[in-house]
Amino acid sequence: MLPTLGDFRRDQLATAALFFFLGFQYATWASRLPALKSRFGLGETQLGLLLMICGVGAAVAFPLIAHLMRRLGSRRLALWSALGLVAVLPALSAAGGYPLVLLVIFLDGVAVGCLNVAMNAQGAALESRHGRAAMAQLHASFSAGSLGGALLASGMNTVTHSLTAHFTVAAVLSVLLLAGARTRLSADDPAAPGPGEEQAAQRKKGPGILNGASRAAVVLGCAMVFGTVTEGAMNDWSALYLTEETGASGQLAPLGIAVVSVMMVLARLVGDGWRNRWGDARMVRVGSTVAGTGLALALLTGGTWPALIGFACVGLGMATVTPCLYVAAAAQGPNALALVAAMGTTGLLAGPALIGFVAGYADLTVGMAVVAASAVLVAVCARWISWTERTSGASVASGA
Repeated sequence: MLPTLGDFRRDQLATAALFFFLGFQYATWASRLPALKSRFGLGETQLGLLLMICGVGAAVAFPLIAHLMRRLGSRRLALWSALGLVAVLPALSAAGGYPLVLLVIFLDGVAVGCLNVAMNAQGAALESRHGRAAMAQLHASFSAGSLGGALLASGMNTVTHSLTAHFTVAAVLSVLLLAGARTRLSADDPAAPGPGEEQAAQRKKGPGILNGASRAAVVLGCAMVFGTVTEGAMNDWSALYLTEETGASGQLAPLGIAVVSVMMVLARLVGDGWRNRWGDARMVRVGSTVAGTGLALALLTGGTWPALIGFACVGLGMATVTPCLYVAAAAQGPNALALVAAMGTTGLLAGPALIGFVAGYADLTVGMAVVAASAVLVAVCARWISWTERTSGASVASGA
């Protein structure tokens, strides 16, 4: 029996629940950082290390994630890693010291890396099974989850300052969400390669972290790095650029992040229709070009309002880039997907620091020019990627 539109919507909601959950879980504990800082007497450096260690856990988990994807499949890995993230919340509230908090957050990063790969594999399987684009809206669900986590934190904080109470409520809601989604997740994972195929791949590609990943996967990973450098730098440096380089007031400065975020969410809500109409390859090439050239023109023009228009171009242009890259990586198998996700995390970690280094050596305008160049490099990488496009509900191969 062929799947219907109703089947697609139900499966899409189940997969979206994973994306929503990840945003919700992160926002839940991140929103209580002031309470954690006060509870353990943390300084700014210790708090910065706490935030960084989560990303480190996600980045170093790549070999484990690739193995677990082959052994468990994306459905079981998504559910098990999500349950691990639920357990992080009571563990944080029960931690008795800063070293234990660091360990919990590191393990949180590992589980985030696992769920990130597994849920994007589920999204790609959803698109393949139904012949419909869905990944952009799935990524918008992550933002909705972050908003939900922040709102819950605000509401709980008006009732009680207890971390235990807040995290317990969040954990219960998370388990109910996962239980509702469990039965509709895809169990149709590709079969793992046999031992002979794995050995042949090892002889062909050599040892190391890239073992089992094709050159095409590495190109995809590079595109993901440049894309996440662009996204991450906008979140970390846009407000400072507005105040230091354009003379914007303190009231206008937060609009930098707001403009990027709002444009990205809105574009992701309608982005799957664009993908169906124009294809993933064109969306990545045109989107990243719009982001890079729009930001570059804003930097050349100077001023607060041109900067905000340039930031809007970044949010609009980059909105569908990451979802499309995940779909292309998933089509190449679990190794490629895990590698691309790990390289994306590396871009998020290294990008803001790189911009800071360039800004310290020159100025923040030059640093933001690096962000614009990074967006354009995504379009360059996209020309060497083999894409799978949809035409009238069917999937067809598209060369680079």
